[in-house]
Amino acid sequence: MQGPLLLPGLCFLLSLFGAVTQKTKTSCAKCPPNASCVNNTHCTCNHGYTSGSGQKLFTFPLETCNDINECTPPYSVYCGFNAVCYNVEGSFYCQCVPGYRLHSGNEQFSNSNENTCQDTTSSKTTEGRKELQKIVDKFESLLTNQTLWRTEGRQEISSTATTILRDVESKVLETALKDPEQKVLKIQNDSVAIETQAITDNCSEERKTFNLNVQMNSMDIRCSDIIQGDTQGPSAIAFISYSSLGNIINATFFEEMDKKDQVYLNSQVVSAAIGPKRNVSLSKSVTLTFQHVKMTPSTKKVFCVYWKSTGQGSQWSRDGCFLIHVNKSHTMCNCSHLSSFAVLMALTSQEEDPVLTVITYVGLSVSLLCLLLAALTFLLCKAIRNTSTSLHLQLSLCLFLAHLLFLVGIDRTEPKVLCSIIAGALHYLYLAAFTWMLLEGVHLFLTARNLTVVNYSSINRLMKWIMFPVGYGVPAVTVAISAASWPHLYGTADRCWLHLDQGFMWSFLGPVCAIFSANLVLFILVFWILKRKLSSLNSEVSTIQNTRMLAFKATAQLFILGCTWCLGLLQVGPAAQVMAYLFTIINSLQGFFIFLVYCLLSQQVQKQYQKWFREIVKSKSESETYTLSSKMGPDSKPSEGREGCVHPGREAGCP
Repeated sequence: MQGPLLLPGLCFLLSLFGAVTQKTKTSCAKCPPNASCVNNTHCTCNHGYTSGSGQKLFTFPLETCNDINECTPPYSVYCGFNAVCYNVEGSFYCQCVPGYRLHSGNEQFSNSNENTCQDTTSSKTTEGRKELQKIVDKFESLLTNQTLWRTEGRQEISSTATTILRDVESKVLETALKDPEQKVLKIQNDSVAIETQAITDNCSEERKTFNLNVQMNSMDIRCSDIIQGDTQGPSAIAFISYSSLGNIINATFFEEMDKKDQVYLNSQVVSAAIGPKRNVSLSKSVTLTFQHVKMTPSTKKVFCVYWKSTGQGSQWSRDGCFLIHVNKSHTMCNCSHLSSFAVLMALTSQEEDPVLTVITYVGLSVSLLCLLLAALTFLLCKAIRNTSTSLHLQLSLCLFLAHLLFLVGIDRTEPKVLCSIIAGALHYLYLAAFTWMLLEGVHLFLTARNLTVVNYSSINRLMKWIMFPVGYGVPAVTVAISAASWPHLYGTADRCWLHLDQGFMWSFLGPVCAIFSANLVLFILVFWILKRKLSSLNSEVSTIQNTRMLAFKATAQLFILGCTWCLGLLQVGPAAQVMAYLFTIINSLQGFFIFLVYCLLSQQVQKQYQKWFREIVKSKSESETYTLSSKMGPDSKPSEGREGCVHPGREAGCP
């Protein structure tokens, strides 16, 4: 059986596939973190966690238990009025917004039915918060206006977002400066969180640096940068966090990236502004700490960016922003100016092993030559022309086209439409190769089953009737359904192959596993039939010998073209590198093995090759004789070494 000869970067897929399909029974000692044992046979995730597969009970040893974010859909815990939900690892808690508190005095709670946040602010503070609430409500109405965002183009969206950000900053600062005696104002809802701090005097030693916190994001800024040397009037700093604005001005507005990297926004968008002077340059960099939207390994590329206005709209830029520290949950950045900020992360493509790449391309080149020779043999050798040979021919053609397309097109990721077409064609050709392998197994089984019945011609008629509709039709239907349902998943950032998202790879792995399993069953049945027939003395010796030879060749092909995928599944653990090399070497030489088993090891083909060789030699000899006689002319005589020597070397005195 044959599968796509993936380059080393794609071998990681097989590692995942092997991990998912292992059926090893899990004991309590092997339950993953944040999971417990049930009846000493299964594992279940603890409260506040859910399994990666979505199953409540599981046995897979590589299953993971992930934290449930109760504060987001579809859970969306309701904390009541004037309270906000915060997610923590394995749980959540509710907390009253600034200016409100619980009657019990507790800071956190989880049951809104038994806890109510009560207003504790003065009338002036309440007025300031009401002003901020109006700003928040207006922004939320703009954010949820789907018509506004859907009908605009990319440049219009960026310009609209810039205008909204500036308007919110201006109105928040205006509210904070209306009554500077209210040093701190805070408000928060599901979309926006705001904190302002006002300064009415010089910067004291205790207030040398201001720290503002909204929605688990924080900012540290020097007091001297807030007042900007102006001690005559009040100054204010505003720190704003937008929960869902990142869905609109997302990573697609970041152009300073490698096209092969999958960049995504992994923080909330935050804005920082000072007033009344809207100076954005600072004497010392401001420190921003972002909480990640998704927990992530620290090995990924991380970019600290700000929203930069240009003549062509706005976009994310790294100018003046630098990464200080990153871990799984937070990123810390320094920026030399004020603006709107975010954190972008990139899923970097796996580095290729150059040795594996060379092996792949050399092996595929050899396979292409061997497949071409095999196809010509099956077409021209009349002595072996039958249904089995027709199956070999179609398999060779599918593999030849697939390998050729793989060599010339697997890395052509631009333009994307062409890459998607190449991915779809590879999907079809490799599925077709597997399907023809299944037909080989079916033909072998029917041949073995009818050893004692003289109806071999009926088998040939049946195979000729079904093999082309099945061999080329079934893969075509599979690819057509996949392309119609998920056309955007054909082609990745670095390979023209199937995407890993949404389990799309199973549109290839599913049929492959089914065909491989079916062929295994058929081969077991063939061996069982042969064992019974070989023990019978009444069977024709020639028929059994032919079938034994056919079984040998098919078995060799099964192990060469099918079981090599098991090496791909074993690319985990300490032996992963060794298995990767074995997988690449064997799979890149599949065409050579087909030529070896079905041509070079066939006595009929050997005789035909010898016949062709003799004919070529004879034709060449006759051609040389004709050429020599043409040059000598019709009346020429044999050359003489000396005058009078007819046979030089045989007569005395002749050389």
